[in-house]
Amino acid sequence: MNEAKSGSTPNEINPATRPVTETKPTNAPLLEARGVCKYFGSVNALEEISLQLNAGEVTCVLGDNGAGKSTLIKIMSGVFTPDVGELLIEGEKAHFSGPREAQAHGIATVFQDLATVPLMSIWRNFFLGNELTRGRGPFERLDIKRSQRVMSEELAKMGIEVRDPNQTVGTLSGGERQAVSIARAVYFGAKVLILDEPTSALGVRQAGIVLKYIVHAREEGRGVLFITHNPHHAFPVGDRFVLLKRGRLLGSYLKAETSLEQLTEMMAGGPELEQLSHELEGSSDDSQIAEAGRELASEAQPTD
Repeated sequence: MNEAKSGSTPNEINPATRPVTETKPTNAPLLEARGVCKYFGSVNALEEISLQLNAGEVTCVLGDNGAGKSTLIKIMSGVFTPDVGELLIEGEKAHFSGPREAQAHGIATVFQDLATVPLMSIWRNFFLGNELTRGRGPFERLDIKRSQRVMSEELAKMGIEVRDPNQTVGTLSGGERQAVSIARAVYFGAKVLILDEPTSALGVRQAGIVLKYIVHAREEGRGVLFITHNPHHAFPVGDRFVLLKRGRLLGSYLKAETSLEQLTEMMAGGPELEQLSHELEGSSDDSQIAEAGRELASEAQPTD
């Protein structure tokens, strides 16, 4: 009878040969970009961009035109693939072959110009491409009553009362149209909401409506990526602020680490404004140009 080796049992499995069960990291971000780069020929649209989107948080990406915001959105929503770097969903590497695959992972993107179809009824907009049906085979048809009821219930959760489900979306305000798109994404299971300039071209009151719905989505535990060029809209609702400039990361700050004044100054480019103001004041005898230079100089001064 063979004796077992000291310190082991006859049926012991060598730890090195045990199957390894992969587990998702705890508290991992819902969506993360690591060192993402995107090139279009000789143009570096994005260079080494990293950001995290956590559950129950609003991450605001700020930057002027040409900062790379649109390219970043398209990478995180599956329209583009990064040339360098990677995306992770809840700690696991992800590669999207297109927007539908990103949607299947719970990532919903609301583009302002594609948010709704104005001449279509509210309930049809809500279920566009995902219509509720009843019956089978040749007897399958739209379940209009259930669709209208569900749409009304979901919009009521966001504080919008729809009196007539058949009214066209074009009769709603800009803020309410954005709310329809957000409610639709939430209803269809989005964990992550990517909002592309949702308050752009809206009045103060309508922008306030959209911001309220962003807060509502955060309170439900969803991660929100709020793309904007307006720090006055971002700061009240944001938890984390990512600043882009010409495709590069200018900085990433938690709310406790910055202020509205500091965000505004960084976006405006204080030193650049100051230099431009001196050039304007000294390059012309035109009083209006000189006055514009003085206004720029005042904006470039740091705020206490």
